[in-house]
Amino acid sequence: MKLIDKVVLVTGAGSGLGRASALAFAEEGAKVVAADIDQKAGEEASSLINERGGQAIFVKTDITNEASVKALIDTVIQTYGKLDCAHNNAGIMIGGPIIDIDEKDWDKLMSINLKGTWLCMKHELIHMLTNQEGVIINTASAAGLSASPNTALYGTSKWGVNGLTKSAAIEYARQGIRVNSICPAGMKGTKMWLDTFEQDPALSAQLTESVPMGRDTSPEEVAKVVVWLCTDNASFITGVNMPVDGGMSSL
Repeated sequence: MKLIDKVVLVTGAGSGLGRASALAFAEEGAKVVAADIDQKAGEEASSLINERGGQAIFVKTDITNEASVKALIDTVIQTYGKLDCAHNNAGIMIGGPIIDIDEKDWDKLMSINLKGTWLCMKHELIHMLTNQEGVIINTASAAGLSASPNTALYGTSKWGVNGLTKSAAIEYARQGIRVNSICPAGMKGTKMWLDTFEQDPALSAQLTESVPMGRDTSPEEVAKVVVWLCTDNASFITGVNMPVDGGMSSL
């Protein structure tokens, strides 16, 4: 119970890594605020935590809208009185060659993956600065550490998330706030995995083969890293874009 009585916000908590992260935080004693634009999925995640003896609430949130993000943080503070940790996880995947990307796809993905992460960080930081402490974890990607074909749009957004992470870590290190990102490889069972790889066994096998450890990861495995980064065991770690990719970033 390394996070007992801590208040943790998780965006994109309705499915995939977000849900796994929310559950993992609750298992360590944290009070969880599960945020998602999908009300049904978000409510299911928070209900699952409460059914297992944890404590969670759901807040429907559009992370691309600043008023919605501010309302989310206000709800966290009104409900629990503080915000100790935040996992900015909400995001989408749009792949394909650069010449096939539509302007509307660029705008949509950047608005969610990059602008949304920035808006969440902005309002989380505003509160954390009042207490001079806090931890923020952003979900980036292995695609934000190295390039690969047909991931230019998604990868660019995650390179941006990694840059935001490092900048924020440097800006607020002396104010007691740590900011890191995680850069996972493909996670089996997530919506991104199902939409991108599950329908193409050859592509799925190719991705697995590209991992030096020779296997895929899962949301639950990556969630353990997210939680660890929020504990005192990682108290001297900030400004890190941490690979959780089975060695891919070392190639």
